[in-house]
Amino acid sequence: MQLFYNPEITEETTQFSFPKEESKHIVKVLRKKVGDIMHITNGNGWLFQAEIISDNIKNCVAEIKTSQFKDKPKSNLHLAVAPTKMNDRYEWFLEKATEIGVQEITPIICDHSERKFIKHERFEKILQSAMKQSLSCYLPKLNEAIPLKDFLKQDFSDNLFIAHCEETNRKSLKQELKQNQNTTILIGPEGDFSTKEIEMAINSKFIPVTLGETRLRTETAAIVACHSVAFTNE
Repeated sequence: MQLFYNPEITEETTQFSFPKEESKHIVKVLRKKVGDIMHITNGNGWLFQAEIISDNIKNCVAEIKTSQFKDKPKSNLHLAVAPTKMNDRYEWFLEKATEIGVQEITPIICDHSERKFIKHERFEKILQSAMKQSLSCYLPKLNEAIPLKDFLKQDFSDNLFIAHCEETNRKSLKQELKQNQNTTILIGPEGDFSTKEIEMAINSKFIPVTLGETRLRTETAAIVACHSVAFTNE
């Protein structure tokens, strides 16, 4: 099955048109024609089966035939991850975390961050592509980049963890995770969190954890954390 994405479709939609560029891709590249069936999600849990009724290269039109709502995951995973120096590494993390099953992502700017800005629009496209590739009907929420100190000012009701590399008293994330409970995990930049940031997080009720005995890159640590939560919830 090939999955398409259109955020404007709702359960009340009966007919819709694809944007010009996507229409061209559908008709010219994928060679779809009138009568062909397509599967589309709006990224909010709905899976639609639609039939092409106009294969115009500039305005491909489809008619909704069936709709199905996919249940939300029983718990929410929010990864707050510092942007990496190389953009492609962060993009890899976004792609893989979406495939594994993350619900929310916040880029956090830390004391040791070498990159202070993100390409939000590009990151959104990567999330959309990964969602379609993995046949998921839920698009992860991508928040704007925010300084860690401001992120910590929020009111949290999740299980809270900060993964860092300092040789202090840390627990094993694997042993601390509980099945089907909302979880927020902080992952720092290449230079790790500063001692001050770790103290701030602990004061905000984040539990310091380790992800294993080896030192991991930022994007690798984020994927390990994501998979650990997914594995716990199986």
